[in-house]
Amino acid sequence: MKRIRAIIVDDEPLARERIRTLLREESDMEIAAECGDGRKAVAAIRRHAPDLVFLDVQMPELDGFGVLEAVGAERVPVVIFVTAYDKYALRAFDVHALDYLLKPFDRERFHRAIDRARAQVRGQRDAADRRILALLNEVRGAPKRLERLVVKSAGRVFFLRTDEIDWIESAGNYVKLHVGREAHLVRETMSALEAQLDPGMFVRIHRSTIVNLARIRELQPMFHGDYVVLLRDATELTLSRNYRDRLQKLLGRPI
Repeated sequence: MKRIRAIIVDDEPLARERIRTLLREESDMEIAAECGDGRKAVAAIRRHAPDLVFLDVQMPELDGFGVLEAVGAERVPVVIFVTAYDKYALRAFDVHALDYLLKPFDRERFHRAIDRARAQVRGQRDAADRRILALLNEVRGAPKRLERLVVKSAGRVFFLRTDEIDWIESAGNYVKLHVGREAHLVRETMSALEAQLDPGMFVRIHRSTIVNLARIRELQPMFHGDYVVLLRDATELTLSRNYRDRLQKLLGRPI
């Protein structure tokens, strides 16, 4: 039997590892490529022409829907969408009968998705193509996540891309944005800013701290369920046990 060639697309290394590990348990599956962002995914799909794509919905710059639009829904292979907790996306997938994996997913849920993907690869593609086109038509009108902030500092006004932010801390009626060695104050509350940020990129780890997931290097256990969150620049933050579930959902595994 011909093997099914798959591409894994997710900007979270741990999420890619989880899919890779489970996929290797399937004797008729082979991994053609792995991609950590949407632009590389578009190039990989065009190059490898896979049968199946595991496609992360929430990625910086070019998200999963942007990947589909760039490739062209008519040429997209069978898709299993992967998401953390985008309620809009889940509703859209259900409406259009498209399969998705909600992080964190277990082995049983993964295998159910694989079984449905096999059926589509084996000859039920027309209906799936129509569903993807319908989904894209719907999500084009979906609300966009905050991509940049206006920052006033030392008499100047400039735009700061949200994906440049390492972490955010509460400062009364302000938030302090940490970008490398610089810090900028913006008049906004933590809750209001959190609601505008991409939940696949930023996660709240404490009542006064939001962190860019891509900047996390290591988690070190403390007492009573808390953790030290060590960033790539050696900054140490605290993961409160009350916010641990949020991080687990994004990582796709328990901590």
